[in-house]
Amino acid sequence: MAGRFVRASKYRHVFGKPTRKEFCYDNLHISRNAWDTNLVKANPEYLSVNWEASGGGAFAVIPVNERGKVPDQIPLFRGHTAAVLDTDWHPFNDHVLASASDDGRVFVWQVPDNFTLHTDADQIVDVAPSSKLQGHSRKVGQVLFNPAAENILASASGDLTIKLWDITTGQAALSLKQPDIVQSLSWNPSGSLLVTTSRDKKIRVWDVRQESPVHEAPGHPGAKNSRVVWLGDHNRFATTGFSRMSERQLALWEPGRNDPIGGFSTLDSISGVLMPFWDEGSNCLYLAGKGDGNIRYYEYENDKFEFLSEYKSADPQRGLAFVPRRGVNVHENEIMRAYKTVNDSYIEPISFTVPRRAETFQSDIYPPATGLKPAVSSKDWLSGKTGVPAKIDLESIYDGGAPVEVAADYKPPATTTTSAPAPAPASPVKATPPKNEPESTPAPVRSGPPPSINDQKQSISTMANKFQDDEEESSDEDDADAAEFEQTGRPQPRHVNVAAAAAVPAAAAAAKSPSSPHKPPAAAQVSSPPSAAASKTPTPIASRTTTFASNNQPPTAAAAASSPSSGSSSDIADALAKLTTLVQAQNSKIDSLTSEVEGLKKRLLLSSEQSERIRQLELELEEARS
Repeated sequence: MAGRFVRASKYRHVFGKPTRKEFCYDNLHISRNAWDTNLVKANPEYLSVNWEASGGGAFAVIPVNERGKVPDQIPLFRGHTAAVLDTDWHPFNDHVLASASDDGRVFVWQVPDNFTLHTDADQIVDVAPSSKLQGHSRKVGQVLFNPAAENILASASGDLTIKLWDITTGQAALSLKQPDIVQSLSWNPSGSLLVTTSRDKKIRVWDVRQESPVHEAPGHPGAKNSRVVWLGDHNRFATTGFSRMSERQLALWEPGRNDPIGGFSTLDSISGVLMPFWDEGSNCLYLAGKGDGNIRYYEYENDKFEFLSEYKSADPQRGLAFVPRRGVNVHENEIMRAYKTVNDSYIEPISFTVPRRAETFQSDIYPPATGLKPAVSSKDWLSGKTGVPAKIDLESIYDGGAPVEVAADYKPPATTTTSAPAPAPASPVKATPPKNEPESTPAPVRSGPPPSINDQKQSISTMANKFQDDEEESSDEDDADAAEFEQTGRPQPRHVNVAAAAAVPAAAAAAKSPSSPHKPPAAAQVSSPPSAAASKTPTPIASRTTTFASNNQPPTAAAAASSPSSGSSSDIADALAKLTTLVQAQNSKIDSLTSEVEGLKKRLLLSSEQSERIRQLELELEEARS
């Protein structure tokens, strides 16, 4: 039974929405270098794309709002003498980014003000780097900014080192020696720890300011590349890799443990490397495979990854990037937005949206996001200080104002969302109106004449139509009632509570006779117990429908039926006698029909036995003839 229950989640119905081709970034020349990288990085204002360029390495920066076909000649960011392998945007300055190249150097770039790809200049002017960081002896495969400290950049090289740069001074302040080539790296939120995966199939957690690993564990056993991503404020990180049988795997780790939590989870047998991306606001992990067009997403809960859904596409991707959470469209309930490379010729935005009908800010799916203010400066970080950047309230962006900063450990108040739908004094307020309605509604009704018998029949038939199909109306109302009574009879006779069935004729007789104000309302007291008894005893459908209609009459009919009448008890006795005669006639008809059915069954059985005997005689005759 437990498998039938669905796990409650606000993000269970998240779906990916692609973008039409005319609103994509088309006419691009994306790099075809075989180095395992994401090829594209994004922030709320720009995209950086590794470019297929001659005469040295280059990459392109595309403003997010300039969708459509890119001009054939655009200003590139040139300076490397070999292919650009990776780029990364500054987390606190959307106009600064770093690049790593096959020439062994790391460059820092400044995007010019009012940068655009559409220019009227006769000659396109490329952008030069603002600073050059030299210190690696071999190609640099990855660069990654510190998420908490200002201007701290990590670069991993083929010379088996990871250098920590202060880009303001251009010097490598720290260096981590690796036993093998690094395949991926990821920071924790405070920027004090760095986790890496390398070609020797080991996972290492580094205390970067001590320049030594604090933990080392065996990773995925497969020969292909593995990736790692830190899970935000949780003391966990996730890895993707391959098994010895080349099956793609997902694993959840805790620093200090030598084995993953819950073991390695096998996903499929596709050969493409899985690129993991973490969303700190929704606690969701996105997995995109190289060479396939699908993007899976999971929700992290109770040290498990709960599968949510999968975005499917026929167009495979080689690179993918997610925009920071402060850049999503809160008006469309968008929680994440990805930029996917397609056929090395264009980039397609994919919006992951929570379906909601409300047109107001959804605070339950938009917790505060990391802002543009660093926690510590580069000098303080190198001296040993640690902090988490302040966050911004996304509701301030929804209203069109400036971002409002909140504390790093700020949690949205849960009382505003839980107490509003169910306030304490709501129940007595809802219980009081029914008490006042009987006092206010009968006042205008008493001024008019009492309802006629036809009105009462109409209300009764309306209530009965809820429980049975519509039938053709006949001209004679008595014949229609009798026909309806016969149709709803049961094949087996049952005892009918005569007093309960007499409730409606009594009410009709009371409605016909003029009301007398001097006589006490004894009719209402006499008729109410039989109606209660009728609801407990099994009755035919017609009598039950009549009882239900009489109990649910409008206030006018109830008042008229319960009013004292001056008629004698002989009218009630005549009505009871007629109803008893009708019930007895129907019972006799049911008995006759039952006996007729039994007779038909016997005849059918006899005819079948006779046909079997005839068949045996025919067989004997055939044998005799032969």
